[in-house]
Amino acid sequence: MLTQAMEKTNKMARLAGLLYVTLIPLGIFGMIYVPANLIVADDMLTTLNRIIENEMVFRLSIVSALLCQLVSVPLVYLLYKLLKPVNKNYAFLMMIYILIGAPIAMLNELNLLAVLLVINESDYLAAFNTDQIHSLVSMLLQLHELGIQIASIFWGLWLFPMGYLVFKSGFLPKVIGLLLIVAGCGYFADAFISFIFPEFNIKFSEFLFLGEVLISFWLLIKGVDLEQWQKVSIENLKRN
Repeated sequence: MLTQAMEKTNKMARLAGLLYVTLIPLGIFGMIYVPANLIVADDMLTTLNRIIENEMVFRLSIVSALLCQLVSVPLVYLLYKLLKPVNKNYAFLMMIYILIGAPIAMLNELNLLAVLLVINESDYLAAFNTDQIHSLVSMLLQLHELGIQIASIFWGLWLFPMGYLVFKSGFLPKVIGLLLIVAGCGYFADAFISFIFPEFNIKFSEFLFLGEVLISFWLLIKGVDLEQWQKVSIENLKRN
């Protein structure tokens, strides 16, 4: 019975790793690669032309961003189950942050869908002149960027309890826990710096995400130290 429970735990860890690895290409494509290649901040004419010429890529970036949030929900549930023996309250807090951030990020994609409406609907094209269309699209793209920064607050917050739990677990490397906390600081800093200093263009999260990459591949390839996980689980049962 105990062996089956331990095997189940390792399968759960590897599935969590697989889901986490899936987030990497989805997030890079939907939220970094496509915007960087299609959106020119100070040139709406070029931006609109690129979006029109690459409309399917633009649509796929929206789908990719939505899938990223959908995948994060079962991921955080599996991580909650995996890390709950370390500290149930911190594990619950980790899950809550993602469950708040995911719908914010999903609803934020409405701004990009609105851009497509402006471009493709003849009624909108007839109602506004060229300068007005450019201004409207610029506003929608800026709102989308601000929405990402609001969601980033929660993407950062969930990594704090997660990093703590990994660090304290004993069945995952402590250094990964520390790097997850550093990654959380990156998201958190990006969000508030963008609100206070909007002209500041450096995104710390794009350089401090190593902890997330490491935890995803560690869980997928190595799983967890089952003996230590069992020990922590038993101690948790005794405390309760």
